[in-house]
Amino acid sequence: MDREISLTEMLDARERRALRQRQLTQAHRLPLVSFTMNIAGPVKNGPVLRRAFREGLRRLEDALRARRMGLSHLELLDRPTGCEALLVVEGDAVSLKRLCAALEDRDALGRLFDIDVLGPDGEKLDRESLGFAPRPCLVCGREGKACASRRLHSLEALQEKTGAILRAFFARKDAETLAAQALRALLYEVCASPKPGLVDRLNNGSHRDMDLFSFLDSAASLLPYLRTAASLGMETAALSPEESFLRLREEGLAAERAMLAATGGVNTHKGAVFTLGTVCCAAGRLWKPERPWAETEAILREAGRMSAREAGLDLTAPQAGEAETAGRRFFREAGIRGVRGELAGGLPSVREIGLPALRAALEAGASLEQAGLAALARLMAQVTDTNLLSRGGPEGQRWAAAQAERLSRPVPCLEELAALDREMTARGLSPGGCADLLALCYFLHFLSQLPPPGGALDEISVSSSI
Repeated sequence: MDREISLTEMLDARERRALRQRQLTQAHRLPLVSFTMNIAGPVKNGPVLRRAFREGLRRLEDALRARRMGLSHLELLDRPTGCEALLVVEGDAVSLKRLCAALEDRDALGRLFDIDVLGPDGEKLDRESLGFAPRPCLVCGREGKACASRRLHSLEALQEKTGAILRAFFARKDAETLAAQALRALLYEVCASPKPGLVDRLNNGSHRDMDLFSFLDSAASLLPYLRTAASLGMETAALSPEESFLRLREEGLAAERAMLAATGGVNTHKGAVFTLGTVCCAAGRLWKPERPWAETEAILREAGRMSAREAGLDLTAPQAGEAETAGRRFFREAGIRGVRGELAGGLPSVREIGLPALRAALEAGASLEQAGLAALARLMAQVTDTNLLSRGGPEGQRWAAAQAERLSRPVPCLEELAALDREMTARGLSPGGCADLLALCYFLHFLSQLPPPGGALDEISVSSSI
């Protein structure tokens, strides 16, 4: 599929397309849209080009739907010579041409679209005659036809510009997707109910200074940070993992300030800023436009590589002027590495405990909410949660773990979880560290469910209506 094609193959493809255009206009007596890609060089197809073609086709169908232009017939082709779409549209040809020209001019990606409109008589409409400027040169921005006819730019320059446009567009789009899924994970985590000792839809658990709305405000404030974390990973992928982590730290501190401003000074998501932000950044470091969603194992390994050195430094005794932290104290006194050690190790609790429990519950027929509760119970049973240690000491930690172990099963019993919630609330216990790990489980599960973006198109020929 993704190979160099000859001039003969390209000419044959154009001939076949022109023939099919004539057949469709004669059969339907309606305007026809012919959508292909402007790609310089001998390689006309591939995963990234298919992504771009799908994006253009989505924009075109959305624009037709918004203008109530019905679709009588659609054909899609995915060939070595490129992706093609032929759409027979119920509408005015001139209005349709204006719509398509606007799509070509919308942004840099649109410059790669070649959207022709033929009237019911089979004649091609000209964009300049409708008041649109000639299409600009991809490289210099001057009139494209003049540059092409005089061959002012090398093939290498055209290919480099095409690649830059595609990479920039999908980097921005995929960073937004990563951030959206991370925010979704935070919302699922807080809304899953009942959660023992934690804020959820039903009550505030062991917390007197926060409620569900505190978490909603906090999560909303973190969306720009999550997007920045993913983008920073993409931008620093050529640097060492440690360098990415150091640059992320400043963004994380700013995100904490935004969180505290949104909640009136209440710490709702400090742990998630650290863990989820690092995992978003790790996913960004592994990003490629043809394969934006790396495997879970790879993302977790990268997060560990990013944070290992700094985690070791953070767990040492504080230097002059530095504040003592509970994490440092637990490490010195009991060797408990907490969230820093968990992250530096590639989040084994997520990989080996939380995610398997969540997926087992889903396979057993549980909802996403129930599966999250099952994952939380397993995490509470097997993970040393420093939040529990801080609130209840070793005895409280052991008691909560034993209760969670008793409740652990593929599909949890909500009544038993609610009873444990009441008991932990009475004791003032809250497994906040496990809650952060649950958010990571949700995030990585959501990523694993996103469709692969660069696969082949199904070649179809249908009559339908938008």
